[in-house]
Amino acid sequence: MKVSYTSSSLVTPAKTTWNGRMPLADWDQIGYISHVPTIHIYKPPYNYDPQQDKPFVDNLRDSLSRLLVHFYPLAGRLRWIEGGRLELDCNSMGVQFIVAGTKTKLDDLGEFLTSPEIQSLAPHIDYEITPLKEHPLMYVQITQFQCGSISISPAISHVVVDGRTASYFLSEWSRLARGLSLEFPPFLDKRVLRAGEQLIRPPPPDFLPFLIPPLLIGKNSDKEEREKETIVSMLKLSKNQVEILKNKANETRQDKYSRPYSRYETITGHIWRCASEARDHKLEQPTGLGISVDIRRRMQPPIPQNFLGNSTIDVVASACSGDLISRPIGYSASRVREAIDKVTNEFVHTTIDFWKNQEDLTPFQDIHSSTSDEGPFYGNPNLGVTSWLTLPFQGLDFGWGEEVYMGPVTHDVDGDFILFNDNHNGDGSVIVRACLQVPHMKAFRKLFYALIMV
Repeated sequence: MKVSYTSSSLVTPAKTTWNGRMPLADWDQIGYISHVPTIHIYKPPYNYDPQQDKPFVDNLRDSLSRLLVHFYPLAGRLRWIEGGRLELDCNSMGVQFIVAGTKTKLDDLGEFLTSPEIQSLAPHIDYEITPLKEHPLMYVQITQFQCGSISISPAISHVVVDGRTASYFLSEWSRLARGLSLEFPPFLDKRVLRAGEQLIRPPPPDFLPFLIPPLLIGKNSDKEEREKETIVSMLKLSKNQVEILKNKANETRQDKYSRPYSRYETITGHIWRCASEARDHKLEQPTGLGISVDIRRRMQPPIPQNFLGNSTIDVVASACSGDLISRPIGYSASRVREAIDKVTNEFVHTTIDFWKNQEDLTPFQDIHSSTSDEGPFYGNPNLGVTSWLTLPFQGLDFGWGEEVYMGPVTHDVDGDFILFNDNHNGDGSVIVRACLQVPHMKAFRKLFYALIMV
């Protein structure tokens, strides 16, 4: 699909905002140095008249400018400081607002939404040519289809927000675009995560906040696996299928807790089992599962839900493929839960202490960079499962009603899975966006449904 760019401009706060340097929490320092885009596609309402109504794109630009008065840090820029660390320069330079068009009609897309071509609807951001300090923290691309439909693709820096913060920001933007007032002003005080704190308490000598994912048995590098061709599939689990999996997991539970397994724990355990078998692992093959844990309610006192920043910690669950394949789903779900449950208030503060004790964070930023070939690889024999099940990314109304499609735009990396609700059918089903190496996807799809009934 060919996309032509019409205009590109900076949207700045509608009013004067505070300017100055804002410290970043240690969490922000070691997150992925990248922008994470989503795509939201809308059809114009039946009574929409561009001659009578304020043009949709103009309204998006105007409401974004007004929103940045409250979310002014997102109009700033990142800058490097001593020790390989970053700080936020709140300078009101603005958000990049891109308008594009295509002669494609929405109904012509077909399977396009699961192909790499979907990248053309998202902002293209070149990290190699443009210095970090010159990158806006947010890009937005508005693409107008020939049929009148429009896609909105916001991409916000992962250094300054996580998924929950990004969805909160987009929800507030949609309110202002509909003529409503701000519902929840952002909480901007990063001291809740000890940002700027000088006191350094040494963590336990053997403490390490992350695990390096294992390699395939017999390999001393993941280079070959990184270079293999991948394919994306969208797999749907009905509400009934999710309930069957949850019941099986709880009937065969392998942990000491009495609370039932969540949708995430159950579906993720199921994915882990299927991927291990589809990849035809040796029974003794170690495999890691990357999990991003929201710490807002796990800290004491809890972090406000409207906090503007990163409030997640990445942990890795581990197991042998043979155990995942041969044991019931209750075992794989228990491994997921065990990794999540270790993220306590004490664990979070010990992790912060660990990062504060690092004189130079540059090596850690290199291995966490999304553009680095040396970072942790969650492809074969590993995987990572991100949950959007509780994030309000879907159902955003910017004045044209709810979107007809919402989905992620991520690098097509082996082992990358995203869970999100199939809100459009309203039947409680879940969509699994799966990315695996081409030879493994057919077997995975077959096992994904067949093992539900076993």
